Amino acid sequence: MRIKSSIFFLFSFFIFFENNAQVIGSDSITNEPMNTAQNILSGNGGRITVSGYGQIDYNQQFGDTVNHNGKMDVHRLITFFGYQFSEKTFFVTEIEMEHVKEIYVEQAFLQHNINSFLNFRAGLLLVPMGIVNEYHEPTTFNGVERPNLDGKIIPTTWREMGVGLSGKFDNASLKYQLYLMNGFLSYDGSGILRGTDGFRKGRQKAAESIFTQPNLSSKIDFYGIRGLKIGLAGYFGKSQSTAYEGLDLSNENDVSQADSTIVGTSMLGLDYRYNFKGFQSRGQLIYANNSNTKAYNTYTGKDLGETFLGYYIEVGYDLLRLGKKDFDQELTLFTRYENYDTHHSVNSDMIQNLSYDRTDITIGTGLKLANGAVIKLDYQHFLNKEETTGARKQFNAGVAVWF
Repeated sequence: MRIKSSIFFLFSFFIFFENNAQVIGSDSITNEPMNTAQNILSGNGGRITVSGYGQIDYNQQFGDTVNHNGKMDVHRLITFFGYQFSEKTFFVTEIEMEHVKEIYVEQAFLQHNINSFLNFRAGLLLVPMGIVNEYHEPTTFNGVERPNLDGKIIPTTWREMGVGLSGKFDNASLKYQLYLMNGFLSYDGSGILRGTDGFRKGRQKAAESIFTQPNLSSKIDFYGIRGLKIGLAGYFGKSQSTAYEGLDLSNENDVSQADSTIVGTSMLGLDYRYNFKGFQSRGQLIYANNSNTKAYNTYTGKDLGETFLGYYIEVGYDLLRLGKKDFDQELTLFTRYENYDTHHSVNSDMIQNLSYDRTDITIGTGLKLANGAVIKLDYQHFLNKEETTGARKQFNAGVAVWF
């Protein structure tokens, strides 16, 4: 089945390749940031559009007394398909192959543009939280690997079934998104959410998702200052649980047990991106408050924290700007500091796990050979607050493309 799916994937790719559109990172007039889906929705690719990206990595841990084999991986190979039914109606889907053998659908939605400030969208949607969850094409971020904050707390790539509205007000340089979505799965006969990786295991990814109640996801982006983008996001709701299936609502004990499998979540995110000539910087702050964790942990035996907190800040500079100003290529030297803690606070009868308070330092470079083609190298030092465990160093190299 996997082989047949892969053959179909590649066949479809080559059949429609001639209809692909040139990717644009930001609108040259409005300064609005653009990802692949937004390029498709702009209508620049014709009725049928194919776009894609790929990421090929080499990771080598080192720096301690134990030998570590390197890992070489075709990490991601993605194809976007877009179809334009009419001037206002589009379908967008993102099909991902990971590690050569795993196939996922990361987006699949229908959008109807009523006008510039009111668009209807329904299907499998990305949750608009942080930067990388929506803008995860590998040439759009520094470093071979995505920031770990975007894996442990947000968690990238976070997508669920949903319906809602989006739009933009170019005169005010504002873009908004507002969706009702399916939530994390917290219980399927046993507990799923835990301290070490937060919500990550709870992503349902539209694979026969369990639905018990909707969650609200929203974001506002401001892009009115040349080179600066600022985003404010919110996510509010409760997790989903199989414990409610066939539940006798008159049995108070059963209802109480089912309620113990649910976690309420309120997540806020603030992010920015800034570019000026050769200088670039980005950062984000994510805070999540989880309710009912005491009952959940007691019933499931998990160690989910009451609050998560994470942030990073990154700066970089294109060294080629020191020479010829109109040079087509870029050589960006960057450093990123990030801290993320999935046990920022815990309920009163649980011990805080200091190893979940992690700090990553990344220093690296990226050589842009052409628009959409980058070679990357970086060094990472991983630490946590529990000084006796978890510290490691890693060298990464990779190839990233987006077309």
